[in-house]
Amino acid sequence: MTNDRDADITIAQMTAADWSAVRRIYAEGIATGDATLEREAPDWNHFDHSHRPDCRIVVRDGPGGPVLGWTALGGYSARKVYSGVAWESVYVTAAARGRGVGRALLEALIPASEAVGFWTLLAGVLVDNTASLALHEAVGFRWVGVQHGVGQDIRGRWRDVVLLERRSEVVGIVAGGVDLASSESIEFVATELVVSRQEFTPGGVPQPDGQGGGVDDIGA
Repeated sequence: MTNDRDADITIAQMTAADWSAVRRIYAEGIATGDATLEREAPDWNHFDHSHRPDCRIVVRDGPGGPVLGWTALGGYSARKVYSGVAWESVYVTAAARGRGVGRALLEALIPASEAVGFWTLLAGVLVDNTASLALHEAVGFRWVGVQHGVGQDIRGRWRDVVLLERRSEVVGIVAGGVDLASSESIEFVATELVVSRQEFTPGGVPQPDGQGGGVDDIGA
């Protein structure tokens, strides 16, 4: 855990009651033109069915305070061989940037994702979003490559997207003859977060490989 975050912020699981704040922050990111290629924030039903329930986290401005940012995981593929791979999204409200909110969110999400058996997290970040790129690199993501002109943003501009990945060092590794991606081994990873491992397909509909997430990130 880093020591440079605002001492007043607190981490909590996202609930349905947080949705209005979460959606507002999502819409803020869309409006910047550099956070995502999405044109509008989804409704709760879509979000709820496309993001894993046990890996949704918010940062609040103090215990019970307003939501300053959020992170969540979306599905990568319906194929079982990729069951430990997910797309990560992280958003921070403009007024809270610079307080370490983004890093606090990802530092909470990473162990939560490992606790339920994810070995790889993927992120798509617009090449111009230098804050988000720096944030992801700081918590262990690496560049895989750049997708050139992969999609149009809300202003109709064709944008380049950096594909990043973070490979777990504790899940999906054979150590001492034990496969740490197996369900029997996951309990050793879950030290502070008690969650149940679930099969997850967003909305119950299989996602084409690599299409379960998107450019969804803005740094703090």
